[in-house]
Amino acid sequence: MVGGAYGWERETVWPRRLHLVAGGDAGGDLEWWRIVGRDAVVFPEVVAVAGALLDPGMAELVWVDSGAGRPRPLPADGLFCRRLGERVGRPWLGPLVASDHGGPLIAWMGGVIRRRRGVGGPPGYDNDPWWLRQEHQAATMAGQLRVLGKEKKAPGSGTMWRAAVPVEQRAQISSLVDGAQEQLIQLRGAQAGSSADVAQRLLRILGHSADLIEKALQHTVVAAVNAGVPPQDVARWAKLPPGPLADALKAYQGAGD
Repeated sequence: MVGGAYGWERETVWPRRLHLVAGGDAGGDLEWWRIVGRDAVVFPEVVAVAGALLDPGMAELVWVDSGAGRPRPLPADGLFCRRLGERVGRPWLGPLVASDHGGPLIAWMGGVIRRRRGVGGPPGYDNDPWWLRQEHQAATMAGQLRVLGKEKKAPGSGTMWRAAVPVEQRAQISSLVDGAQEQLIQLRGAQAGSSADVAQRLLRILGHSADLIEKALQHTVVAAVNAGVPPQDVARWAKLPPGPLADALKAYQGAGD
């Protein structure tokens, strides 16, 4: 939530605060003010989220959403995400948080669930819900200003992935991949019980994970082509079978010939 959600269509509080911090109007320096004013702008919600995550009752809602002793994919309308949206004064936020599959809140929820079930993650994967992956840690103000300065000196550079692919698109790909990983971790130790129960758990969670990977593939294909990678190479690397996505790449390639 804190990382950079000024672009949420229904977020109206943070943009107003940002302009106030900038003296009334950020104007042409909006990107600069987004960096230097971020901490002040989001501080009240940071406190509210911290209070929610420290509340044992909220952790219990995560456990209920996960299916408790019967693992299931976290629902888009889960109790935890709905309640969190209410606590920060944004009822519309719940479904957005729930669909941010690889985001820090989903990672926190995964840590809570694994600890409650006594299930460990893969090697190097920390089950402490308060542990943050490096990509979830907020970038420092100095680091963001350096990047902003480089972008202004070399606008439109397509030589590097991070320069050619917008940050929102890269975040979406990472979120989908991390979400699929989080779902699969829930399957550790899940093969106990009746054949019908185990099959249902495995198939539901595996199907959900496969859907996330498929979406990540589609986003990566689009990002790669937009970044200037030849469509024929993208199709070959992705091993795309005949279908709409492969046809779209062929059409894109033909249009450029």
